[in-house]
Order: sequence, then C-alpha cells, then structure tokens
Amino acid sequence: MAESIGVFGGTFDPPHIGHLILAAEALSQLQLDRVLWVVTPEPPHKPNLPITNVYQRIEMTRRVIANNPVFELSTIESDRPGPHYTLDTIDLLQIRNPTSRLVLLIGGDSLRDLPTWNRPEELVTAVHSFGVMRRPGAVFDLSALEDSLPGLKNKLRFFETPQLEISSSSIRERIANKGHYRYYLPADVYDFIQKNRIYR
Repeated sequence: MAESIGVFGGTFDPPHIGHLILAAEALSQLQLDRVLWVVTPEPPHKPNLPITNVYQRIEMTRRVIANNPVFELSTIESDRPGPHYTLDTIDLLQIRNPTSRLVLLIGGDSLRDLPTWNRPEELVTAVHSFGVMRRPGAVFDLSALEDSLPGLKNKLRFFETPQLEISSSSIRERIANKGHYRYYLPADVYDFIQKNRIYR
C-alpha cells in the first residue's frame, strides 16, 4: 500500500503546541504514515511580514518535533531560491517520493482562498488530497470552489482539532511585552528563544 505523507507548511515563527496538536490530529484522523514540516522562508502571500531568520525557525521546528519519529523536518523550500509556491514544493516532494500519496494540510481559511493561490488548478491535480482542518469562522462555499477548481471537492478530507487560542503572533507579542508564554511551547523551543533572545 502506498505511503501517505502529510505536507504541513508554515512559517513556524515560532512553532508551538497548537502546531503539534494539529499535526497529530491530522496524522491520526487522516491515517497518515508521516508528516513533513515544511518551513517557509518567505511566504509569497505575505511579502511585507516581518519574519524571524529562517535558520532560527528551522532549528525551533527541529526541536518541536524531535521526540516524534513520524514528524520530519523538511528544508525543501529554504534549500532553493524563492519565490516558494506550494505547487513547486509538492512537485519536488513527489519526485523525491514517487510512490507516495501527498496530502496537503491546510486550514479552512486557506481552502476558501485556494483559487487565489499560484496555479491552483495544477495544485488540485498534483496532490492526492487536501487535509482541511475545520476552523471556527472559516466559511467557504464548496459549490463555488468546485466551479472555480473542478475536481477539488473529491480531494477534500476534513479533520477536527481542539480549539486552542494559541497563535505564533500572540506568542511573539507576549514575548515582546514580557508577558507569560512558557507553557505555549515545548521546553526545548522555550529554552532556544530565551537563550537567543528572539522576539524581544
């Protein structure tokens, strides 16, 4: 049976326990064999976003997944020049894993915006399926999405996660304002941020 690989992309600035829970629920509910954590150097849809050095984000991501053998760090985007579009990443991953089924993990808000992505029709063809995390407030019209991207509806697989009010931006804000953030992060990531004085 072909291996199923979840592709979990993000800036991970910083990676936190919410990311771990999302990846673990996707792994279980979508019956994945492993999850690749793809650190995005510069998200093309957020060109002016202030962002932490990619090598620090890669190290934090390596630390956050270190204790789970089915979570793997991928530097497939940071190893090549940008811009980094999801379709190109999927194509490269498929070349490296020719017999595997690639499941792109996205949130409901990303599903709604999918028609605005780079070459979305090709992306729908390229992936085996989309693992979509249901998020409160993320409203999308499946009929309209299918009209825009034929074949999409049959590739959607939804999964649920506990709703935690944790985000990387709120953690960065807490650190900058000298607020509490210790328990939003695994110990190794917290120690790395403290030692390197990131986000201060």
